Amino acid sequence: MLQSPDALIFDCDGTLVDTMPGHFRAWTEALGRYGLVLPEPRFYALGGVPTRDIIALLSREAGVQVDIKEVAALKEALTEHHLATPAPIAEVVAIAAAARGVLPMAVATGSLRALADRALRAIAIRDWFSALVAAEDVTRPKPAPDTYLRAAELLKVDPRRCRAFEDTDLGLESARAAGMDAIDIRHLRSLAG
Repeated sequence: MLQSPDALIFDCDGTLVDTMPGHFRAWTEALGRYGLVLPEPRFYALGGVPTRDIIALLSREAGVQVDIKEVAALKEALTEHHLATPAPIAEVVAIAAAARGVLPMAVATGSLRALADRALRAIAIRDWFSALVAAEDVTRPKPAPDTYLRAAELLKVDPRRCRAFEDTDLGLESARAAGMDAIDIRHLRSLAG
């Protein structure tokens, strides 16, 4: 474990902001209109994977042809409705609060920029982060390291000197592939709970 990182990089949904239940409700409603199903355990396992990639995967598996852009647009619209008032994840926000003004910090998310920006603003922490890397900023999403590598690049910090915070196995894989010290916040939350 990296003793003293030079920067902190956080996932957004499920790590800083408790948006995952709202995302799941939006997914269930949107996919249901097209005859597709995303069971809750799999939804959590796919955390960090961009919407379009999940829709393509589910469509292929079900043998159902859908307009990926149309389903994604519906899912994003429903997400805005279901995420009207997100809550912070206290244990992780406390870490960011302690590092604010001490270490450079970024957000590295598989969400669209507008949704991540809105979630961070809703809990009044958007200005804590000098960089936000979102789904549209990379061609290879998590679990590829690109999202985390881009965040480190924007912070001008060697990825090996960064500590990343994640709530999914795919996100942790992404951060570790980028050479970062990765913290599984599910453990932090279970210790606090």
